[in-house]
Amino acid sequence: MEYVRGGELFAKVAKGRLKEEAARKYFQQLISAIDYCHSRGVYHRDLKPENLLLDEDENLKISDFGLSALPEQFRQDGLLHTQCGTPAYVAPEVLRKKGYDGSKADIWSCGVILYVLLAGFLPFQDENVMKMYRKVFKAEYQFPPWFSTDSKRLISRLLVADPEKRITIPAIMRNHWFLKGFSRPVAFSIQESSMDKTEQVNTNVSSPEFFNAFEFISSMSSGFDLSGLFETKRKSGSMFTSKFSASAIMEKIEGVARGLSYKVAKVKDFKVTLQGPCEGRKGKLAVTAEVFEVAPEVAVVEFSKSSGDTLEYTRFCEEDVRPALKDIVWTWQGDNVCNKDNNNSHVEDPEIQML
Repeated sequence: MEYVRGGELFAKVAKGRLKEEAARKYFQQLISAIDYCHSRGVYHRDLKPENLLLDEDENLKISDFGLSALPEQFRQDGLLHTQCGTPAYVAPEVLRKKGYDGSKADIWSCGVILYVLLAGFLPFQDENVMKMYRKVFKAEYQFPPWFSTDSKRLISRLLVADPEKRITIPAIMRNHWFLKGFSRPVAFSIQESSMDKTEQVNTNVSSPEFFNAFEFISSMSSGFDLSGLFETKRKSGSMFTSKFSASAIMEKIEGVARGLSYKVAKVKDFKVTLQGPCEGRKGKLAVTAEVFEVAPEVAVVEFSKSSGDTLEYTRFCEEDVRPALKDIVWTWQGDNVCNKDNNNSHVEDPEIQML
């Protein structure tokens, strides 16, 4: 309840339009929050002032994720297909039944919200819903005379009917109007100095830590929950087995990391930390790689994220690590799990869930 002490942002708009400075502050917080959601693979799909709450310091909080989508809801074309949202705020591509990008649809809704904050009324409105939809399809709206030139330029790039031509969040955050008084949220990142403060290890150690069967099963699942062993849907793997020696595996991992311009810091024998060269959404990505011995001539290699963005870590594992280490991999976690064909059990999303 601490997130609703300031009420809905809608209550402020209902009293009339906001001053440009106030509207900009709320829009900056909205875009920052949506950027975070998108970085975690979450697409809201029902953004409107009624779902934006204010805390006691009047900082904006996004609520009501009941219609939000996650990556597993994408179809084979990589798009979302469920028609949902609030008519006056929904993007035109959502109405067309041909699939849409959740992030671009959210950006359209943010554009409508910004217009409402500055105008005090909706850009697309008509007593006849179908007529209103026709205006949405054409992005047909007019600016009130009190809108500043810079705010009109930004809204004109947000409310673009073609999602491919619509402005992106990084571009919004570089916009002159948006940047006034904007403080970028602090990113969580591993300290540079920590890469240099590694443990002192015994140079006589010549074999990796032994990984017994119980530890192996526990690590493949979540703690003592063994349901991970029976998943029918393969998850992005961060663990693989290999028949190569531990030293050969470590040498290969370090070579791949340096080839990607990652910093390599040895934590102990058969365990290293890899730090990415570029700042991501949540600071620099840092990954720990460790080799365990399961049996003679069989090793398990585990990757885990130390800091940075989860989606960037997933891409690192899937797009960089897996192809580069294919020569030493015996099998990746989950690759031998048989996937059931769910085509016949698929339940079609409701054709329309307009609220």
